[in-house]
Amino acid sequence: MTLNGQPSHRVVITGLGAVTPIGLGADGLWAGVRRGQSAVRPISRFDPGQFRSQVAAEVRDLDPLDHFDRKHARRLDRFSQFALVAARQAIADAGLNLGDECGERVGVYIGSALSGTPCAEEQHAVFLEQGIRSVNPALALSVFGGASSCNIAIEFGLRGPNVANCNSCASGPIAIGEATRILRLGLADVILAGGCEVPLAPLTFGAFDIIRVLSSAHNATPETASRPFDVTRDGMVMGEGAGMLVLETLEHARRRGGRVYAEVLGYGTTNDSYHMTAPLPTGVQAARAIRLALAEAHLGPEDIDYINAHGSSTILNDSTETLAIKKALGDYAYQVPISSTKALHGHALGASGAMEAVICAQIFAHDFLPPTVNLCQPDPACDLNYLPHSGREQRVNTILSNSFGFGGINASLVFGRYDGPTA
Repeated sequence: MTLNGQPSHRVVITGLGAVTPIGLGADGLWAGVRRGQSAVRPISRFDPGQFRSQVAAEVRDLDPLDHFDRKHARRLDRFSQFALVAARQAIADAGLNLGDECGERVGVYIGSALSGTPCAEEQHAVFLEQGIRSVNPALALSVFGGASSCNIAIEFGLRGPNVANCNSCASGPIAIGEATRILRLGLADVILAGGCEVPLAPLTFGAFDIIRVLSSAHNATPETASRPFDVTRDGMVMGEGAGMLVLETLEHARRRGGRVYAEVLGYGTTNDSYHMTAPLPTGVQAARAIRLALAEAHLGPEDIDYINAHGSSTILNDSTETLAIKKALGDYAYQVPISSTKALHGHALGASGAMEAVICAQIFAHDFLPPTVNLCQPDPACDLNYLPHSGREQRVNTILSNSFGFGGINASLVFGRYDGPTA
């Protein structure tokens, strides 16, 4: 395999970690997928009475003091706490003994659309009410974009490449894709890659509410609020969480006998260059991201067995994604099974694609395609093979995963089943 004419290393997924509203850890997340029950509830983090939308998918069963001592927890913003917990899970799941690893060959790539913005919002309120002396002294160190990746690096002694991006809802997949490129070039042996997001604070939430991208028609029945590809959808449901992958070169994984969940085969990213909130109506750049990922994977449209869709439940995005898939896959688009899991765990912005990457890796292990819950009346503009209700038992060898975000940022990943030796 070559990359830009140079020998290229194969990249595999050997560890998974997740903090999500439907379950903690990769196994907890998968159990939540199999239950098929939405985690969307009335907001409890703050009083949402002034907003049109009053529902969200909150992580309710993670107590920071179960994972950090009180002093450490106070130094970490919640988005860094989520990232660290998910990273610990992924490292343990991979069986990595980082004490024996060369830290200079291990890196961290993380995406987060908003990073510590909600923490800054909270401390700004403290500042206005009580003055600067009451502000958390760790504020400056906890809210910048690289706080999550740097805290992971510090905890595990990782001195390889460390990159944090804020590419809206494509942040997590872009972190995974760019980390894969570094590994393919042989510039690292192992990279922790994923996304984390904790956007549930009044001003942050309200900023999305006032531009009318959040669902407001189902406040009385929150479990039904996120309705990807349904004709009655009226907006996304905000969530929070983190998803982390241990990515390794195949050679490194084999040397240590690591278990392999899947292989990262392809990655493509483009920009619509059109509008900050609306997707390009023709879908051509989203389609090009898909085609770039397929080309890097050396696959044709008919080689894709399942698509994990962005499926945000917004009126424009779902129909435009449908159009993009058609442009990228041609007539085969009508045959491939597709689903969105956001109706279960909400839309955690920059973390969503990383959480969905954890789900994709689990699909290879469990031979089950997740459902698109709340898809009861398919929109005629969303006329592809979207799996409703309960999912499907099916073995697949390749998965395409899409993520599209504000600013017209598009990212697609292709994962493949790995059946080769690990030792």
